[in-house]
Amino acid sequence: MDLRLISRVLYLRAAWRRRDHWKAARITAHQERALQELRRATYAGSEFYRRHHAGLHDAPLDRLPSVTKADLMDHFDEAVTTADLRLADLENHLRSLTERGGDPGTPWKGRWWAAATAGTTGRRGTFVWNRTEWATVLASYARANDWAGIPAGLTKPLKMALVSSRVPTHQSAVVGASLRSRLVPALRLDVTAPMDETVAALNRFQPRILVGYASALKPLAAEQRAGRLHISPQGVMSASEVLSPHTAAELQAAWGSAPFDVYAATETAGIASPCTYRNRHVYEDLLIIEAVDQAGNPVPPGTTGAKLLVTVLFSRTLPLIRYEMSDTVRLGGRGCPCGRSFTLLEDIEGRLEDVLRLPGKAGNVNVHPIVFHHALDEAGSAGWQVIQEPSGLRVLLAGLAPGASIEGVRAAVVSGLTVAGVVETRVDVHVVEHLERTALGKAPFVRGLPRPL
Repeated sequence: MDLRLISRVLYLRAAWRRRDHWKAARITAHQERALQELRRATYAGSEFYRRHHAGLHDAPLDRLPSVTKADLMDHFDEAVTTADLRLADLENHLRSLTERGGDPGTPWKGRWWAAATAGTTGRRGTFVWNRTEWATVLASYARANDWAGIPAGLTKPLKMALVSSRVPTHQSAVVGASLRSRLVPALRLDVTAPMDETVAALNRFQPRILVGYASALKPLAAEQRAGRLHISPQGVMSASEVLSPHTAAELQAAWGSAPFDVYAATETAGIASPCTYRNRHVYEDLLIIEAVDQAGNPVPPGTTGAKLLVTVLFSRTLPLIRYEMSDTVRLGGRGCPCGRSFTLLEDIEGRLEDVLRLPGKAGNVNVHPIVFHHALDEAGSAGWQVIQEPSGLRVLLAGLAPGASIEGVRAAVVSGLTVAGVVETRVDVHVVEHLERTALGKAPFVRGLPRPL
């Protein structure tokens, strides 16, 4: 246990609680100051950003070009602000963790914490943080508990069970290992483990808080309702996957209260989380997010953007300024009964990669995942998945709900596709024991054909 790190996290959590009372004007002023400091440090230390923002060092944020994961990984050694960091060395460190084991919470060279994305959106990304930044990352995840009204501290340890990836390079593994202490007794469970083993482990542990992918929580809710799982978590938090209204209702039926849908990413750490009223608030004191259309133009509040640009105000080692994420989200206004003035995040619809391109009468048409939600949410007892293949669509149902049939499900999917303008697309439906998961254990609703980089 790194006592200095834990102490810093506790300090930040206490300091940030005072920010809950900030009004909009103070939030904006804080962002402006923090952005100036970020840009000053970035231009002083990063050759990549000096070049990428050439002639625009004094320009407003919305005039700066965005940066992609590919941009950063192609120019990583120039993008970082520390001369002794090299991408090849970090990759060797992460590879060693995977192949030889070790504690992912122990900093590399005593100075750096690192994590990698799975590359499911087209490019694997490796990200790195110094001690100050990593404490902020950990505190941003802990804030979700504070805003959800789940107390934790020296006299009330947060007994947490996490059902997700056990891959040591996944950020959840690094976060869990870093926080592991008497304050946060943690049980980490592999989402791909047999269900009976997971249920038995949770019954023994009896967590105060249950955290997991939506695709992991849905079958656990079914186990609870069936009487095999016997836990009474104070809060259930869904993270890293889209939480559909149907799945949220099933979790509420199992544990008596609506789940908390937390929005975060490896690159940025916490982005938004719900208050006790289940309204998601953006962590505007830690980052600036811009919902934009495909051309990069801002969309008005209440409109879903084609992608998201994120500026992480505390990033220094690997700065992220207008970093592109393919998430399609809808931002709202301010104001909530909880009293916080942070902007509301109204909806997270998924990623651009979740929108399938399928043949229509006059060329390809875009098919949003909502088409499949309407047809499949009540059909798969433990979840569903649509996988695009060159020959058509393969629909996987993790169990078949009572009253549903394979042919009925296929007809519902075909009908939805027809309404969406799709023609001549084969649909095969299969009942399976397990959904197909990515390298990091996620089971996305929709998996399209690989897109060119």
